[in-house]
Amino acid sequence: MKMVNAKNDELRPEYDESELKGGVRGKYADRYAAGTNIIRIAPDVAKKFPDEESVNEALRWVIRLAEDAGRFTNL
Repeated sequence: MKMVNAKNDELRPEYDESELKGGVRGKYADRYAAGTNIIRIAPDVAKKFPDEESVNEALRWVIRLAEDAGRFTNL
């Protein structure tokens, strides 16, 4: 990665550089990682669902069916 020379800084004039100092890289990384649960759905499956809520609704339905059949005992 190429480092930007301070003399060739391309920071936009509307940004107040004094407010950008003192940041901590990765300050919230652990908190973010702990609360994030991203699951990738295959493209052919994703085409069948218009949004996130419809996926969740379908999965809840599958969970109820599995619970009724005695397949899930830890939920």
